[in-house]
Amino acid sequence: MDDYLRRIRDGSLKLYALEKELPPGEAVQVRRRFVEEETGISLPRIGDCSIDLDSVVKRNCENMIGTVQVPVGIAGPVLISGEYASGKYFLPLATTEGALVASVNRGCGLITAAGGAEVRILSDGMTRAPVFATDSVVHAREVVDFVKTHEDEIRQAAEATTRHGKLTDIQITTAGTSVFIRFCFTTGDAMGMNMVTIASEKAAELICQQTDARLVALSGNFCTDKKPAAVNVVLGRGKTVSAGVKLTDDQIRTILKTNASSLLEVNTRKNLVGSARAGSLGFNAHAANIIAAIFIACGQDPAHVVEGSLCITTIDQAPDGVYVSVTLPALPVGTVGGGTGVATQAECLKILGVSGGGDPPGSHAKKLAEIIAVGVLAGELSLLGAQAAQHLARAHKELGR
Repeated sequence: MDDYLRRIRDGSLKLYALEKELPPGEAVQVRRRFVEEETGISLPRIGDCSIDLDSVVKRNCENMIGTVQVPVGIAGPVLISGEYASGKYFLPLATTEGALVASVNRGCGLITAAGGAEVRILSDGMTRAPVFATDSVVHAREVVDFVKTHEDEIRQAAEATTRHGKLTDIQITTAGTSVFIRFCFTTGDAMGMNMVTIASEKAAELICQQTDARLVALSGNFCTDKKPAAVNVVLGRGKTVSAGVKLTDDQIRTILKTNASSLLEVNTRKNLVGSARAGSLGFNAHAANIIAAIFIACGQDPAHVVEGSLCITTIDQAPDGVYVSVTLPALPVGTVGGGTGVATQAECLKILGVSGGGDPPGSHAKKLAEIIAVGVLAGELSLLGAQAAQHLARAHKELGR
């Protein structure tokens, strides 16, 4: 090890090149020792890894020095009635926020007592939107017209790059001489970002060849990836999914310790009016909390919590109670690829019965989306109930310190 450390210090060996000379485990150990000596900080816990390093250093993380462990709690079981998820499920939640798991767990109990949550996938499509430069607004219009009249050719070019990706929609917009073309694909059980990027590149090449437009960037931010955007609220991205449950006055009173009118008023004044007044694109209590916790536990891309936070929570009056629902317009999830193959995350996916590819393809990713939506519903119910009953501060005093 001393020889490798010496070479790193004198510049003859780069930190990122250690795996070229050493097995992954030893490379990680040498790199961590170098960081320890440079910073004067001992890192024994970061070095305590239970995951398989061989695949992780090749697919998931460069310059790896170890792992950060996030506590994983379990909520549920929660009863779900979906097209892909049907039955009772335990929800793995990776978080360091005290009271979150307890809150979701209470919501799961309420949903199950109410007979379960209904959940449906409304649309499914991952997007990538290249931006093209044109010579004039006339040229821009010509590019738009070409795309509209040659969709079949563009589809063939894009789908030639992938076994599972299918181009289902093309949305076009312009700004002066800039043309943005938003391609939407189904991607099977993969979240599909890499898949649609490669496919969109091939489609963009065809458009450039036929129109003399110039490709400026393969992602022109009209996708929109990992940023809050109205286009995702309106058109959706990844899975668009809704979950709902009918609650009786008695269930609200005995489990949430409040009443239907108070629950409805909190949602209206907080989630709807408050969010509108703030200019928020998310109209919910804390959907991102649950999405982040499940994403981290199940190997999803945590940055896509941004899209997940666009959730809209609604409460409708119903006979002898209320109907509470959540709609997630943009939930990019997958059960193959990315972090889903890391051993600890794969175990969490197995808890949900969605590890790996589904049969038929795409069914596991849709099942995961349905489960996440119900988890969000559980979290919304519990927090809205706590705020309606004025219990929020007390719960965080007891569990969140």
